[in-house]
Amino acid sequence: MADLITFLILIPIVGAIALYVGRPGSPRVVALVFNGLSFFYALMLWQKFDTGAAGLQLIERHAWIPSIGAEYVVGIDGLSLLLVLLTSIVFPFAFSAQKLERGACSLLLVMQAALYGTFTAQNFVLWFLFYEMSLVPAFLLIKIYGGENRDYAAVKFFLYTFLGSVAMLLAFLGIYFAKGTFDFEKLADLGKAGLLTGNVRWFVFAGIFLGLAVKVPVFPFHTWLPDAYQTAPTGVSMVLTGTLSKMGVYGFIRLLVPLFPQEIKIAGPWILTLVVCSIVFAPLAAWRQRDLKRMVAYLSINHLGYCLLGLFAITAALPTGPIDKQAALSGVFLQIFNHGVTAAALFYFVGLLEQRSGSRNIDDFGGLMQCTPLLCGWMSVSMFSSLGLPGLNGFIGEFLIFKGSFATAAAFTAIAVIGLLFTAVTFVRAMQSLFSGPLAEGCAGYHDLLLREKFVIVPVTLLMFAIGLNPQFIFNTFNATVAQMARLLG
Repeated sequence: MADLITFLILIPIVGAIALYVGRPGSPRVVALVFNGLSFFYALMLWQKFDTGAAGLQLIERHAWIPSIGAEYVVGIDGLSLLLVLLTSIVFPFAFSAQKLERGACSLLLVMQAALYGTFTAQNFVLWFLFYEMSLVPAFLLIKIYGGENRDYAAVKFFLYTFLGSVAMLLAFLGIYFAKGTFDFEKLADLGKAGLLTGNVRWFVFAGIFLGLAVKVPVFPFHTWLPDAYQTAPTGVSMVLTGTLSKMGVYGFIRLLVPLFPQEIKIAGPWILTLVVCSIVFAPLAAWRQRDLKRMVAYLSINHLGYCLLGLFAITAALPTGPIDKQAALSGVFLQIFNHGVTAAALFYFVGLLEQRSGSRNIDDFGGLMQCTPLLCGWMSVSMFSSLGLPGLNGFIGEFLIFKGSFATAAAFTAIAVIGLLFTAVTFVRAMQSLFSGPLAEGCAGYHDLLLREKFVIVPVTLLMFAIGLNPQFIFNTFNATVAQMARLLG
């Protein structure tokens, strides 16, 4: 089927319009119907994708704004397909987390369409349009439907992301005036020999790095994230951590690394220092949190830091063999997917606790194993997955990242491993406070998992086990892309 990617992008937009015009009695049901249709189209993309071929596939190219070299060009490789599938999984998961008003459902559908566009666009103008299109609904969802301090959190989110976007836009305008193209593939070819010269290259490099570092986020550009995640509704927090944060990591892989390989090698130690700070300091901050949402938010920074550790360890450090490069890149790709699923699940469980108690303060709970054993058991699986327990999805990605990173950046990787210890302590403390000990006053009346909640939790948890025990079906999606990137980095 021609224009399959375009149809995938348009389906959520049509759903948002249908919700706005039709005013249905149950907007969440309508949103889930369009989510199901999007998921079906994503599976069609997966089925038509040739996993043995490297490079872009299913390319759609149309004239758009010829005067500035802007084309409507979309396509997918293994990484793009992986993120499309992740988006198709997280959004219905988020819609199932809680009842949302018609406006919130519409905004989430617009964000879903923008994410599909971001992960498939191959021209900067088109990519930037989708990139910004995803941030506007996020701001409105926090501003309108958020909880306490939503105005502060929304403004902070807007200022950080807006300034980062402006820096990135100015940087790409500089590239366009120097090279006359916005096409990612052409720019990547030019980047092999040096995209720009002189001091200008560092200003452009810094602009793109800043815009993406804010989005991941990387220390010290992370301070907007805990406030935004804490204030946003549960379903929105799941989308923010599960998919929106992946735009930054995707941008580093798709834009910064191919366009500025020499600059990354020079600035590598500084970048890796910031990444290690994200990995180590974030779980320490999570350890000190009493609000469960803020705890999960800080741990999200830690896990995304592992992705950047694997990426920059093999691009910024000493040369290494193709096996280590492929191991690190495979770990990065898999960790992107795993973190999206696991972090969204953790926010979902925090939302369930908040629905039962009206509180997210860890001190308001205790002894939940006595009254909600199923909830505690399934939530523990998600915690162990985030921790990287063997047999669950989190272990494979982290293991490959450390394997590839130790070969080229042993000192940075050794320090980063300490983050695993702090993460373990944080989760053990949370499990002890929530599940163990005497039953806290007010918790006795909590009901265990409902049938509709089981229908949401069980498939996601089974996916964690499936990837942890037999990850090859995921690796097959991006193996050719990883091999190609490893050759280019060599």
